Amino acid sequence: MTLIASDTRHKLEKLLERVRACELCAADLPLGPRPIVHASSSARLLIIGQAPGTRVHESGIPWNDPSGDRLRQWLGWDKERFYDESLTAIVPMGFCYPGKGKSGDLPPRPECAPQWHEPLLELMPDIELVLLVGQYAQRHYLGVDGRAEAKGNLTETVRAFREYGPRYMPLPHPSPRNQLWLKKNPWFEDDILPVLQERIRAL
Repeated sequence: MTLIASDTRHKLEKLLERVRACELCAADLPLGPRPIVHASSSARLLIIGQAPGTRVHESGIPWNDPSGDRLRQWLGWDKERFYDESLTAIVPMGFCYPGKGKSGDLPPRPECAPQWHEPLLELMPDIELVLLVGQYAQRHYLGVDGRAEAKGNLTETVRAFREYGPRYMPLPHPSPRNQLWLKKNPWFEDDILPVLQERIRAL
């Protein structure tokens, strides 16, 4: 390991200590703060989702729920590879469970991404592919620094995935709540998942 790589790893470890001790929006979190982030300086795949649900909050393991099962199926990866921090970083838009709304969980807290994403990404120089899972990640990352903007809705954005490559790939959320969307849009599984899995194999 080079001195530069060792220094980057050390800086990331110190930053993650700060992230996991964060209480920036503690007063607004119904279950209290429990930031859930996986990252390493050698990761090549970055998954940016929404925010932990109650099951993930309890376990401290990201995507440890039916949504995660479907996401891993989309990737063609088992849990061992998915949770290998040397390969995969998981940095959601909101690091803590935001609470329950009228039709599901509340949106990710707005404080996390502006506070932590940029310094984390600076210390993950080997990221080659960023999966933007859901509209919150897509709205935040697409259309910045001259990149193509997100479309009028998530369906159009996912369909136009080639406009955001090779670094970014927008995906719908794999929640069971989105089963109807998947049925209405069979082109996603037929046309886009094979491309996604090929990109994953290339990593």
